Amino acid sequence: MIRLFVSADLAQGVALALDHGQSHYLTSVMRRDVGDEVLVFNGRDGEWRTAIEVAGKRGVILRPLALERPQAFGPDVDLIVALVKRSRIETIVEKAAELGARRVRLAITERTNAERTRVDRLSAIAAEAAEQTGRLDVPEIIEPVKLGKLIDGWEASRRLLFCDEAGDARPVLDALAGAASAPWAILIGPEGGFSPAERERLRNLPYATPASLGPRILRADTAAISALTLWQAAQGDWRGLEVS
Repeated sequence: MIRLFVSADLAQGVALALDHGQSHYLTSVMRRDVGDEVLVFNGRDGEWRTAIEVAGKRGVILRPLALERPQAFGPDVDLIVALVKRSRIETIVEKAAELGARRVRLAITERTNAERTRVDRLSAIAAEAAEQTGRLDVPEIIEPVKLGKLIDGWEASRRLLFCDEAGDARPVLDALAGAASAPWAILIGPEGGFSPAERERLRNLPYATPASLGPRILRADTAAISALTLWQAAQGDWRGLEVS
């Protein structure tokens, strides 16, 4: 069944008007009509089974029929990634949504080769990925900030997995073995790597865990996908544990 992410509140019997893009997708692309059922979610009220009540030139109206799944969230893990070229940052956001990141924070480092991105487009990509994967929320995409500012405002309870490719960090699964369950963040640098000053500061943070992603030099998108996959296997919901 088609799944759609919506921003409106969801409740039994309360009509839901879709925007032009979603209305066009349902009627013109997917050829759905009055009476057909659609699953919708908004990241707050769970997943609802709805039926198309109106399908006209002015748009589609859905009628919620039943709550299919109550609201639930994956593990509290952020992916922090230095800005890279558009195609790669879009891939990173899509895969972060598929792999269960709760937020994607965009960082500007000393060696970042891009300083702008369209956060609205990245948010749309994240929503589409969430629709496809069956998750009940959409990861928040947070505007780029300088790495130093991000560290200055760090919440003390959140652990940081710092992907350090300088060659002397422990393999990531070894670094995570026995680590306490807690909110986490995973930090991926730019394709030029972190500067010596950035690396020294990160290494000295009390909440940071340096880790290596292996013997090969990875592009930023590959590194982000690999690190989040390994974190999910060691600390996340891939272990079959309930999280909130």
